[in-house]
Amino acid sequence: MSKHHAKFSLTALTVGALLLGASCAHAQTKTLYIGMNGGNMERVYTQFVFPPFEKANNVKVVVVPGTSTDILAKAQATKGHAQMHIMTLDDGVMYRAIKMGLCEKLQPSSSLSQVPAIAHMKDDYAVGLSMGLTGLSYSTKIFADKGWAPPTSWADLANPKYKGKVVVESMPSSSFGLDAFLMFNRIKGGSEKNVEPGFKSWPTTVGPNVTEYIPNSSKVIEMMQEGDAAIFPYTFTQTELMKSKGIPIGFVAPKEGAVVLMTAQCVLAGNPDDALAQKLAAYLVSPQAQALAMDNGSFNPVNPDTQLTGAAAEQQNRMKAVLNKAVVLDWDAINADRAGWDKRWNREIER
Repeated sequence: MSKHHAKFSLTALTVGALLLGASCAHAQTKTLYIGMNGGNMERVYTQFVFPPFEKANNVKVVVVPGTSTDILAKAQATKGHAQMHIMTLDDGVMYRAIKMGLCEKLQPSSSLSQVPAIAHMKDDYAVGLSMGLTGLSYSTKIFADKGWAPPTSWADLANPKYKGKVVVESMPSSSFGLDAFLMFNRIKGGSEKNVEPGFKSWPTTVGPNVTEYIPNSSKVIEMMQEGDAAIFPYTFTQTELMKSKGIPIGFVAPKEGAVVLMTAQCVLAGNPDDALAQKLAAYLVSPQAQALAMDNGSFNPVNPDTQLTGAAAEQQNRMKAVLNKAVVLDWDAINADRAGWDKRWNREIER
């Protein structure tokens, strides 16, 4: 064999070995992409929840961060040839995703069967991942200073004594604002299919009490500490988190019911690795994953078999008591007319 030929053969063998090695490495470690809120949720799941699954399945789970509407838009743009394997969305947005045909049915699993009916969505095309509740939060300091008893009803948003002390998130951009409006609408005799009573009454009852309509919840605690927000629609979980940091805040489940506010997950139809995606979805509602999310990020479990201890267990017990009277909104009716409601809100309420 000539030196040139030997050198060529050696080079070919080296390149071949490298390609084979790369191929084996690729076969050994797969990547799953999950659309999810950035910030705290991404941090908690990446650092604590995903690692046991990654280790057991020799896979890397990568978060595609964004809001629910961002993630939905990405999924819609690649419909039929999904690039993400799973997406997590707010419950109302998830109902839209299912209707668009973006989700495939979840395969039966032991963990999925442990999840109660309230968290199963549309024949298991999606399932709750963490359970939240929207109710009324209030400044315990302001209420104590004024000698006010804690609120008891969604109708309290219209109580004249709170004039200039109510803060509401804008309905077009927030589930909190939407929940408050729809529960007030129910008190006035409306339903998700009939919002006329709410739109007719809000501007002259709740409206005069509202000091500001804000685009998201990031500002509300600051406003409360400055004395500008005494009462506002907010979540049980966030209230508990703020309270644990020493902020004087309380949460009330109004007598008409707090509103169920779930983060849900679905496996995307046409994703690149369906079997592994389904396996991850099942793991994420398992007691192990649910406990890791709660212990490290206060994401309240949907799986009642989740074992919790200490402060996390106490918080979950309080959550369960509120859930007994919680309200699940009619998201099909909401999504059918949401765009029109948003325009009316901007025109008639937040003008």
